[in-house]
Amino acid sequence: MPNTNSPYTAFASLLSSNGHPVSPAELHGLLLGRCCANAGFEPQAWLADAAQLLETEPAEAVRNALLGLQEMVKGELTGEDIAIVLLLPTDDAPLLERAVALGQWCQGFIAGFGQNSGGLDLSTDAKEVLQDLVAISQVQEALEESEDGESDYMEVMEYLRVAPLLLFTELAKPAAPEPKPSLH
Repeated sequence: MPNTNSPYTAFASLLSSNGHPVSPAELHGLLLGRCCANAGFEPQAWLADAAQLLETEPAEAVRNALLGLQEMVKGELTGEDIAIVLLLPTDDAPLLERAVALGQWCQGFIAGFGQNSGGLDLSTDAKEVLQDLVAISQVQEALEESEDGESDYMEVMEYLRVAPLLLFTELAKPAAPEPKPSLH
């Protein structure tokens, strides 16, 4: 039986109860995609991008959840221990449900990256990562409820925890150096 107390389930309930036809995975992917395309962490720009996906202006509770999600992602991308936790159903959910969410996450990432990447010069590695995400977004039904299916899912999930870091590291604007005080 799926864990009804997971962050994914709680966020899905919040979105659903507010009439938003989108999954937490797709929103998380959108946020990471835009951050990796160097859109920054300005709250209003994130809320505007999220509102397009939500199809309506988010209510206060959803807004707060979106801002909390952005703070979490900002900490993951810019903190000391760079590590990404994907917002997906827990491992006890059926494989098909997890695979569909993985595909939605990829679709969100591609959309967020695409909306914010105008004019970016991408390396061959970065282009390959984006091509992989497009491919992953389309194969969710191919995973079968089996040990091999579980193994394939885990492999793809691990890849998706690293792929955004490659893009973020490559495309992050270096911080402007602090001006050195003059020694007059």
